[in-house]
Amino acid sequence: MTVNMGKLDRGFRLVVAAALFFLAAGTTVGDGTWLEWAFYGFGAVALLTALVGNCPLYSLLGIKTCRVS
Repeated sequence: MTVNMGKLDRGFRLVVAAALFFLAAGTTVGDGTWLEWAFYGFGAVALLTALVGNCPLYSLLGIKTCRVS
């Protein structure tokens, strides 16, 4: 799997993942509803893509935010 995300993109996704996990677990926004699970799901996707450095949607669209090596 090739890296197609830059450091800024990955950092932004980590912040978004943390915010989504906080909203799902730390507040009463969802309380077991579909919205809470959606926050967990999108947070998990954001965290996984940030850690791996590869976004499948970027691959499909031919987007690269990382520097060319």
